[in-house]
Amino acid sequence: MRIDVLTLFPEIFSGYLGQSVLKKAIDRGLVQVLLHNIRDWSHDKKHHKVDDRPFGGGPGMVLMAPPVVECVEAVQAQAEPGRLVMLTPQGRRLTQPIVEELARHQRLLLLCGRYEGFDERIRLILKPDEISIGDYVLNGGEVAAMVMIDAVIRLIPGVLGDEESSCLDSFSGPERLLDYPQYTRPRCYRGYEVPAVLLSGNHQAVRRWRLQEQRRLTAQRRADLLQHGLSSEQCEHIVETPADPPSASGQ
Repeated sequence: MRIDVLTLFPEIFSGYLGQSVLKKAIDRGLVQVLLHNIRDWSHDKKHHKVDDRPFGGGPGMVLMAPPVVECVEAVQAQAEPGRLVMLTPQGRRLTQPIVEELARHQRLLLLCGRYEGFDERIRLILKPDEISIGDYVLNGGEVAAMVMIDAVIRLIPGVLGDEESSCLDSFSGPERLLDYPQYTRPRCYRGYEVPAVLLSGNHQAVRRWRLQEQRRLTAQRRADLLQHGLSSEQCEHIVETPADPPSASGQ
């Protein structure tokens, strides 16, 4: 997958691109991340200005249409056209199904905003897919772009060590449930023991326990994810019946 990031601050990405799973994916040629400075398309050759005061008054500055539109058009022309995503609080909220949708594209262009946002004509001309990572406001779209890259690359074959891993994440799978509790060594820590079923060697029982725990935790913490299939009474019943909780001996 090729991901083009269009930003005023490409240097923000330097540390991020050189770490962990993403770096390994880039090194192996599974992912390509290219950074483009919107200022390179500024019509102000002296100061590389890309923003101006809003018509009608108000605080802050607005990104001007010419440099942004021309930047996107030039970057699109570098390869087979990709899916253009504008990172903005006004966009649809990012969810795992949307991540899965984006991961099916061979190329993504992530347009990062700043200041008071984009001149409306940018949206009207480019017709991007507008996406928000949550109901809050950031200083710019760069962090949101990193979130999107992190979420999308996990679904690219070969990026994760275990291909099944992303299928078992929270919000994945047919029921879109939260993940089940995980345990590792030691078996007992400060009086809390690992649930016996996980040590039983009975794989069918483990799968059944994990699914029950997924449903219980989802009903307890994110009941909205279950409302399409369960009544409020059923959700309450799930919450009240944990599956083999860890014991706290001596506590």
